[in-house]
Amino acid sequence: MRSGRKGASVAPLSPTVAGWELALRLRRRREELGIEVRIITHELGFTRNYWSAVENERKILSEDSLTQILDLFEFDKAERDELLELRRVARQRGWWSQYPMLFDSEVQRLYGLEAGAHSVQGYESLSVPGLLQTAEYAEAIMKPAVTIRQVEVAQRVEARLKRQERLTGDDPLHLTVVLSEAVLRQEIGGPEVLREQLEYVANMIESYSDTIAARIIPFTVTECGLFGAATVNLIDFESPELPGVFWQETVTSWGIVDDPQQVRNLRTTYDDALKNASSRDDSLNMIRARIRELA
Repeated sequence: MRSGRKGASVAPLSPTVAGWELALRLRRRREELGIEVRIITHELGFTRNYWSAVENERKILSEDSLTQILDLFEFDKAERDELLELRRVARQRGWWSQYPMLFDSEVQRLYGLEAGAHSVQGYESLSVPGLLQTAEYAEAIMKPAVTIRQVEVAQRVEARLKRQERLTGDDPLHLTVVLSEAVLRQEIGGPEVLREQLEYVANMIESYSDTIAARIIPFTVTECGLFGAATVNLIDFESPELPGVFWQETVTSWGIVDDPQQVRNLRTTYDDALKNASSRDDSLNMIRARIRELA
């Protein structure tokens, strides 16, 4: 279940990530052994629809049913123990489940994946990423949104700050953000809110230099594959069983993309953006210079 790299940090277990890995490994094993679904439904008394829901993470097997599946799929003891532990974690409730009426299933999945991720590589064209936003900056972004009721703003800000807990602690998320220089210029919430926001970003970069980095793409850069993108986040995991995915978001649409070819294409584009971005130190100097301007 874990890569077991000596000296490496281990991301906290997340119900979303655990349920995904469990379903993914069961489906892979069934396909490897060539076991048809009708055999499973006959042996365990499932309907085809129920098994489809299991493989698509909509249902979690009971411990007895999972044990029978592990026998049928001929898992060894080590893997059996891992899969039973994944089931235990998958049945728990993450903090994001406190907001069932606030966020749709895709947003809740994003939060669940972040909670168990090893690293996130993000790009923003106009605003500071949610994982690094102050409460005042986040509120300024949300207040004019015609699709968000004002009574929900406080809860949404609360959830955004909850996400950020992964950036600190014993096993922090590794975060790299590529930002257009426009992020430093757009005075979301006004000059004072932006100044405090940029100070927060700079302090986080300096305080968690091993795990947080920001890279600025200057206005002078003439071409970059991410130009025209809004919000994208590549999400990777500690477990070698799990592929990388990415989150993409515009004003009216958002969601997780797990198509392998699209993920590969985005990685290539992101690597190109990093080559066009200023160095870590130069980017931090740009942020500090903008803070002085605002002061």
